[in-house]
Amino acid sequence: MKMGRYLAVAGVSIAAMAFGFAVTEPMSRSAQAQSAEGLKADDFRLTSADLQSYQLYPMADAKAVVIIAQANGDAGLRRIAPDLRALKASFDGKHVEFMMLNSNLADERTAILTEATQFNFGMPVLLDANQLVGEQLGITRSGEVLVLDPKTWRVAYRGPLGAAANPWASQAIDAVIAGRPVATAQRALQGQLINFPERGHNAQHAQISYVRTIAPLIEQKCVGCHQSGGIGPMQLTSYERIRAMAPMIRETLRTKRMPPFHADNTITHFLDDQSLTGEQIRTLTHWIEAGAPRGEGADPLAGKTYAAAEWPLGKPDLILNIPAFTVPATGVVQYQRPFAPFTEKQGKWLRAATFKVDQRQAVHHILTGYMAKVPGAGVTANELSWGASIGTYGVGTDWAAAPADVGIYLPAGGAIGFQNHYTPFGREVTDNTKIGLYYYDKPPRWIMHNYVIADTTISIAAGEERHVENAYVTFPKDALLYGTLFHTHYRGAGVKLEIQYPDGRREPVISVPRYDFNWQHDYRLAEPLRVPAGSKLIATYVYDNSRRNPMNPDPTRTVPWGDQSSDEMLYTALSFRWMDETVDKPTPTYLAMLSAGRSIGILDANVNNKVERDELKGSTGTLLRARFMMLDRNGDGGLDATELASASGAIPSEAHD
Repeated sequence: MKMGRYLAVAGVSIAAMAFGFAVTEPMSRSAQAQSAEGLKADDFRLTSADLQSYQLYPMADAKAVVIIAQANGDAGLRRIAPDLRALKASFDGKHVEFMMLNSNLADERTAILTEATQFNFGMPVLLDANQLVGEQLGITRSGEVLVLDPKTWRVAYRGPLGAAANPWASQAIDAVIAGRPVATAQRALQGQLINFPERGHNAQHAQISYVRTIAPLIEQKCVGCHQSGGIGPMQLTSYERIRAMAPMIRETLRTKRMPPFHADNTITHFLDDQSLTGEQIRTLTHWIEAGAPRGEGADPLAGKTYAAAEWPLGKPDLILNIPAFTVPATGVVQYQRPFAPFTEKQGKWLRAATFKVDQRQAVHHILTGYMAKVPGAGVTANELSWGASIGTYGVGTDWAAAPADVGIYLPAGGAIGFQNHYTPFGREVTDNTKIGLYYYDKPPRWIMHNYVIADTTISIAAGEERHVENAYVTFPKDALLYGTLFHTHYRGAGVKLEIQYPDGRREPVISVPRYDFNWQHDYRLAEPLRVPAGSKLIATYVYDNSRRNPMNPDPTRTVPWGDQSSDEMLYTALSFRWMDETVDKPTPTYLAMLSAGRSIGILDANVNNKVERDELKGSTGTLLRARFMMLDRNGDGGLDATELASASGAIPSEAHD
C-alpha cells in the first residue's frame, strides 16, 4: 500500500503508539513460522453482539479476512476505533472482510453491544463465549490484528494495527490481496491481556473420562437422533463409532451445526432445549483435540440397545392416518392438502400431538387445522377453512404438548386438514405418515390459540447477503406467549422475535441467529412471556441470497414470497392464550381484534404505526401507491390502521405455509 493513501484515510500514529500498539522489533523467523505462518484458522460460526451469525469458511471468496481481538474497557482499542474504521474504509470495494472477536470471559453480550455502539468500531463483534476460536487462533491480547489468507486460511499477519509511519496491518492486507508474503508476519503488542484458562492444558484434557463424562453426554444429547431408527445419519452408540466421527463432531460444534437447536439460550431459556451448555461444548471439544482418548472402564453405550420409540409420548388416544401420497424421484411437488375425518363422537380437549413420519427424507413439513365440516368429493383441505392447529411437523419437531391446564378444543365430527410439503430426493417413495392425538381427561382451565405473523410482500434482491424483512402484530388484550415456530426457506439466514411494550421499550424474546432450513423447531419458552395489551410482537428475518449461501438455488434471482422452497417466506406461528379467557368464559372477539391489525403489521417496516410511501413494495405496494393520496385522509404522509383498512382487498388477509 502507498503510504500517502494510508495517511489520508487513517491518521493512526498518536493513538496507536500511545496505547499499547507501539513500534516493536519483529520476532525471530522461527517464532513467526510457528505462531503465525504455520497456523491455519479452523472454520467457526459465531453470533455477533447484535445477534447476527457469521461463519468463516464461506468467506473464501474474499481477498483477505481481518480479525481484531476485542475486550471491553481496553483504553487502547477504544482510542484507535477511528483508525480501525478508517482501515476498513480504505479497503471498501476490495473484497476484504473485517470483524472483531471477543473471547473475554468477563464480558457479556449486552455490555459488548454497548461498547461497540459507543465507540463505533464499524464492524461486527463476534462472541467467542466458549473461547474455542480464540484458543485455536492463539489470541492473547485485545487489539491483536490477524490477517487471514482465504486461499489457505493461514494467518498471514499477527500483531498491532501499526502507526501512520508503519501501517503494518494495512501492508499485510495489501500483501495478501497481491498474493505476496507479508514482510514481517508477527509483531508483539501490549493490549489488554485476555485470559484463556484452558489453553495449554492438553495433558489435562487427555484425562477427561470417556466413561464418566463423554459417554453420558453423548447419550443425553446425541443418541436420541443418532441411533437405529433415528433421524441422524450415523449411530453414536459406542466409543468406536464416536472416535471415528470425532473430527466431524468437533467441526459441527465449532460451526454450530450440531446439536440442531439454534436458538440463543443466553437470550431466553427453553423447554426441551436440545443444545449443549458451554461447559459441555468445551469439554467435548477439548477431549477430541486431546485425541479422543478411550481411557479405562467398560463402555456405557456399547451394552445397550437403542431404538427410537414408535410414539415418543406413549400410546395416543386417537391415531389418524394422513392419506398416502407417492412422492416422485425428481421434480417439484406442489403442496398437498388432504384431510382425515375426525371420528370422535364427543368433543375433546387436546393436550398433545405427535407425528409418526414414514418417509423422513421426503416430508419437509406438515401443518394441520381443524375443519368443522368434512370437505366434499374433490375438495381439498384449504387453509382458509381451518380452525385451531392440532400440531406441526418439521424436521426436528415431531411432537408438541400444551402447558399444564391449557388445551385446544376439537368439536365432535368434522375433519383435520393437512398441508404437506414433500421434497423429492432421487427415489420414488410412498409416504404413509400418521398423527397421534392425546386428550385431557377433563377440560383444562385455559384455551390455547395460534396466530401467524406473515408477510407475503417480501422481495429479496439478487445477490444480497443480509437482506432484512420484518412484520408484527399488536395485541389488543393481555396475553401469555408460550412459544414460536419460525419458517422460511433456503435463503433464510437468521430470525428473531422481539416485543415492543406500550411504553416503547423493545427487547428480544427469541433469537435464532443461524436459521437452518433442514430443522423446523417449535421453540417453547421455559417461562411464558406476559404480553400486555398494546404490545407488539415483531418478527425480523435475515435472508442470504448471495453465492456464499450453499443452499441458494439461484443467487441471480430476485426472490418473492412463494410456497415452493425456491421462493421465500416470512412465517412466524405464535402459541399463546388470553390472560382473562377461560374455558368457561371464552372471548372469541379477541382474535378478530388481533387480526384487524394484520395489514399494517405487514407493511409498517419501521414500526411507527403508519405506512409511508417508501415502505410499499411488491404488487400490494403498487396497488396502494396508486391510491395513496386518496387513502391518506389526514394528509400526514402515512396510512394508519384505519386508513389502511379502507383499502381492504389490496393485501392478502391470510398467509399459510
